Amino acid sequence: METKFIPKSGQVDYTNIRYAPTINCIVKYQDEFLLVERSLDSNFYPGYWNGISGFLDDNKDINQKVEEELLEELDIKPDQIVAIKIGQLIYKDEKEYNKTWIVFPVLVEVNSKEMHLNFENRNYQWFKINEISEIVSKYKIMSNIIEILKMFF
Repeated sequence: METKFIPKSGQVDYTNIRYAPTINCIVKYQDEFLLVERSLDSNFYPGYWNGISGFLDDNKDINQKVEEELLEELDIKPDQIVAIKIGQLIYKDEKEYNKTWIVFPVLVEVNSKEMHLNFENRNYQWFKINEISEIVSKYKIMSNIIEILKMFF
């Protein structure tokens, strides 16, 4: 069953809009980074492994959205965030969804591995950066996640 997005007051519903601004966060703890497996009920890319992502669908700035998404999806509190680094913008055309994703890659360093997944993701794993080739061969990953990892590492 597909999850139906219900916008809050002031939010834009990008579900059926061609161009969609998003963040895609790579969470880093010491020498490891986190990938999550999206729920099978996700509107976009069910079952794919990705960073923590979300639409830029309100008037919050990127840092505020990063804090909001990490709290919502992982129960990581703002005081657990050590640093936020924004990478270079990525445009990704996706014919399957008739979308052009406008992706703001973000590296988020945290001071703890403690977290709890919400319904948006069904699994998670911490990886070392030298495991990128293994990730590509063993996991169904989002198409731009390798580009984002190379940007930051």
